[in-house]
Amino acid sequence: MRARIEWRQVGVLAAKEWRERLRNRWVLAVALVFAFFALAIAYFGAAQQGQVGFHGIDATIASLSSLVIYLVPLIALILGYDAIVGERERGALELLLSMPVTPLEVLLGKYLGLAAALTSATAIGFGAGLLPLFSQLTVAEGWRYAQFVASAVLMGLAFLSIAMLVSVSTRDRVRASGIALALWFLFVLVFDLLLMGVMVLSQGQLGSGLFAAMLMLNPADVFRLLNVFSSDQAQAMYGLATVMPQGWTHPALLSGVMIAWIFLPFSIALRRFS
Repeated sequence: MRARIEWRQVGVLAAKEWRERLRNRWVLAVALVFAFFALAIAYFGAAQQGQVGFHGIDATIASLSSLVIYLVPLIALILGYDAIVGERERGALELLLSMPVTPLEVLLGKYLGLAAALTSATAIGFGAGLLPLFSQLTVAEGWRYAQFVASAVLMGLAFLSIAMLVSVSTRDRVRASGIALALWFLFVLVFDLLLMGVMVLSQGQLGSGLFAAMLMLNPADVFRLLNVFSSDQAQAMYGLATVMPQGWTHPALLSGVMIAWIFLPFSIALRRFS
């Protein structure tokens, strides 16, 4: 097996995945969904208080974060769960691996193509959603919103890596889809409930450092922390400022944890695939 990666072959595989998502209008559909929700929340987010219109980027991001935590992981898991197992069922995987291409190049090419589709749909969708309100944003607010979109992309890439691990670890698409859906429930819906239950059962004995470390076990919570602690208003809304140790809330640390969530599942997937 070759030790050196042939990036041209990786690029060919990535371009194939990218073109397929463009051909079936997947990128366009997701971008339109994100754009609609971004504009609706930015303009009508304060409708419950009897107000409409743009009321600041912090309130918009706080509302969008709750939506992103539900949508982006689900989209990423659906996008990647059959990347390998689907090819195996169709009989295309054996043909692909019989060519002068390594398992790393196959897995990396597929991941990069899917990642490009997910990244472009997320960035274009959220960017276009706030484009009508661009004149009302200051430079600082625009930069703040760009950071929010970047954190959403990182979370999507983390869940895409998890989906690739599911895809190489299962025997058929039905089982892979079931596991992907179960992981979405676990990370998005169940994990925080379990964590709250542990805190209640510990009767306050669970230290803030251990609590923060447990939050790092969920990329959705890391995304939430990245956006909560970049805004005083968001901290007040979520109430996390009183329980999170200061050293655990630095953006560089949280970004590093999110990047680890991208690389570790992919590395395990590569080991199993090889």
